[in-house]
Amino acid sequence: MDELHKFLFEGLPVRGMLVRLTDGWRESLARRETVGPFPPPVRALLGEMAAAATLMQANIKFNGSLILQVFGDGPVKLAVAEARSDLTFRATAKVVGEVPDSARLEAMLNVHGKGRCAITLDPQDRLPGQQPYQGVVPLHGDQREPLQQLSQVLEHYMLQSEQLDTRLVLAANDEVAAGLLIQRLPIQGENNLSGINVANEDLIGQSEGFNRIAHLAATLTAEELLTLDADTILRRLFWEEQVLRFEPLAPGFACSCSRPRVRAMLNGLGREEAESILAERGNIEIGCDFCGQQYHFDAVDVGELFTPGRDQPPASASLQ
Repeated sequence: MDELHKFLFEGLPVRGMLVRLTDGWRESLARRETVGPFPPPVRALLGEMAAAATLMQANIKFNGSLILQVFGDGPVKLAVAEARSDLTFRATAKVVGEVPDSARLEAMLNVHGKGRCAITLDPQDRLPGQQPYQGVVPLHGDQREPLQQLSQVLEHYMLQSEQLDTRLVLAANDEVAAGLLIQRLPIQGENNLSGINVANEDLIGQSEGFNRIAHLAATLTAEELLTLDADTILRRLFWEEQVLRFEPLAPGFACSCSRPRVRAMLNGLGREEAESILAERGNIEIGCDFCGQQYHFDAVDVGELFTPGRDQPPASASLQ
């Protein structure tokens, strides 16, 4: 069962979340099997990204999609995970070369130091002229050292973009995708938990409470994160702390692709391009990279799409 647990530490300006994606993550992988599975390191990366995107979406309560992307110049051109406000998620990747079983983040996406991580917040109901917010960081640290783990990249992102100390532990296999997030609470005026009215950046690395909790969180191994239930993990890590827990939430896999969206994409290609594909192949078949769903369009479907008065000039479109 997919579950997400939020908690606070009494008397400390620290919050935490623990997510375990099981049924939804297995369904995501099973659907991908229909078009060919990803290499093991890519599956592990996507699982970590799905867990991380779900954690970040739950953390900010954003009404829209949080899209986590890593892209670069290695055999993995792009990996993306999306988590929506109802905590449904999906993930996929574009693999353009061989990925060794031992490949880590640098070998997959940052071979020549050009890898990047982007987090996009796309509002569900955009206002006219409103653009999604996006933040981008490189896949290396302050000393330009390559970062080998997604958790390190995201911790670096949170420190740069939000000036918030964050500790993140991620792990994934073909059965479970899981993550633990510990974060210093942002300052909100005079009544913050620490009782100090200073800017967030002035507290970076200075909170003894956060440093202690983060140290405890860092002792969690990938095996423990993948095999132990939430109650056991929190009890083992924080048995000396007063932990205030909230009712668990239920994330899950879901894809937002649909036949109308695919029709819109074909419409964006234009009549000439669509008819050219029809002439070459006899029909048009489009598969969703996220869930493996196949959409078929024959000559009649394409003819209905481009009825008089409905022709559209070529334009970019996507299934997202």
